[in-house]
Amino acid sequence: MALDEEQSSAGHEMRRAIDCLRDCAELAEADIGTLEALAAGAVHFSLPAGSLLFESGSTPDGVYLLASGRLGVKTPGNSRLTAEIERSELVGEAGWLLREQRSATVFALRDSELLLVPNSVLDAIAAQSTHFALALARLCARRLRRSNRQEADKKRARVFAIVPNSVEIDIANVATRLVAEFARAGRTELVWDARASTHTAGWFNSIEEQNDYVVYVADPNASGWTRQCCRQADVILLVAPSVAHPKPWPSGIAEAALARGARVELALLHDERIETGAATRWLRASPVALHHHIVDAADLGRLARLLTRRGVGLVLSGGGARGFAHLGVIRALREARVPIDFVGGSSIGSIIAAGVAVGWSDDEMCMRYRRSFVDTNPVNDYTFPWVALTRGRKVSRLLQREYGEVLIEDLRRPFFCVSANLTTGRALEHREGRLADALRASVAIPGVMPPVYRGEDVLVDGATINNLPVDIMQTHAPGLVIGSDVGADRFALGRRTWRSINIIQILMHAGMVNSASTEALQRELADVLLKPPLANVDLLNWRAFDRAIQAGYDYARLALEGLPAIPRLPVAAGRSSRSSLTAELERRLAATI
Repeated sequence: MALDEEQSSAGHEMRRAIDCLRDCAELAEADIGTLEALAAGAVHFSLPAGSLLFESGSTPDGVYLLASGRLGVKTPGNSRLTAEIERSELVGEAGWLLREQRSATVFALRDSELLLVPNSVLDAIAAQSTHFALALARLCARRLRRSNRQEADKKRARVFAIVPNSVEIDIANVATRLVAEFARAGRTELVWDARASTHTAGWFNSIEEQNDYVVYVADPNASGWTRQCCRQADVILLVAPSVAHPKPWPSGIAEAALARGARVELALLHDERIETGAATRWLRASPVALHHHIVDAADLGRLARLLTRRGVGLVLSGGGARGFAHLGVIRALREARVPIDFVGGSSIGSIIAAGVAVGWSDDEMCMRYRRSFVDTNPVNDYTFPWVALTRGRKVSRLLQREYGEVLIEDLRRPFFCVSANLTTGRALEHREGRLADALRASVAIPGVMPPVYRGEDVLVDGATINNLPVDIMQTHAPGLVIGSDVGADRFALGRRTWRSINIIQILMHAGMVNSASTEALQRELADVLLKPPLANVDLLNWRAFDRAIQAGYDYARLALEGLPAIPRLPVAAGRSSRSSLTAELERRLAATI
């Protein structure tokens, strides 16, 4: 009886191996004899997520077929994945064909099941079937061509693990609301411990294949289920109450995720308003790529878009007084219901982007920037030019008045700004610390305002190196990136022009010349580039405030009509009248002067 059971089990494994081989597209034309020979010599094994299959430089032991799960491929010198191996795909064929050491490192991105066909079995089958060896050679050629063309990965599910920091969090509410947001973009599955704890790696794999997004809800402790969720995930979302004292997450989860290329992000739950300083406290205890503040449904929608890389990032260039056109562009985007999920900028663009990140309305931004740039000239506190023509104190006071002690970490929307580090000769991205300090560095026009000193670093206007930092926005991968470019393309040098300019204008133009070639590249990188016509607005003409705004608005409104593919938010409910809102803003702003 025991022998019968053993034979039955062996027969089942044989049939299972043949089924796996038959599902492989590369072996679709192989005859049953070849498949049986491969199955008879194959070794079936499991590989937990994060585990190494083989290393670059190792000696090939055979060819692997992925029966379930997913594998990641990294080539030497690359920190990111070079490719991913899906179910029913072969891997390691080049080492066998070329009889050379492995050229890449392959590891499990999911709990995976594989078949290893050893070299000896492959050699024997290849000697009898030229079709088999030719099929593997074709696979190598296709992968090489795909790599050369840098083809995009095929569509696949995005998998998320939500890990609460404590039992006090209503994680069921957070998860179901987040899944509802995901479901706006595709089929989404929510998986709980009670439902999934008894299933195999193959079941998890099928759930991914049947959905666009899968959300696993983990425990607040280092349970087996929590570890399994995190092994399966592309993104681990740590969820914490902002008012609580930070405590460590389950041991090893974040480190293991980062080691296999998964992202770790933090969502802070707030009650009615953002808890000042909470982000700084939690970020010290959480090695995350990005953090999010959740106050209301709009924040949850933005979180869902950013997690699934369907968000919209807005990058605003420098350009002196021309930067006011950004206000018109922003108004047009909001009226067209285009979400602004992540903002960044350089020079004057960083100041406008900060207003969006803080959460100011169109009216509030116009009022604040009018009183800071139009009602007073921000760059007329002249001094003897040992370092710069102005003291820079006036700009510092204006930034302090508008932004106070606000920290970048506490901004409602993710934000960055750029300054130029003269010590290193590179652009510096500001993602933390006092917002006013970062903005002061980003607008420190060389020769016009004194630089900002931070330790051994000497920081000046970001426009000198990167006036339209689209590349930095893309590293955060929000999804679609819109660039609003108001920079001066050229500076007329005719006799009449020279008679009407001053030294500050020359220094501002000179400071932007070095980034001209970089700016051309940044424009190419943007998914959508908006460039309002501003030739009649001088870099220092602060009085052109309303004219620049209108030019930006008119241009962007017409441009958006021709871009129907840009994401749009649902139509909002009733809004307050403009006149009453304006009156209230005037009252509030007057009280702060």
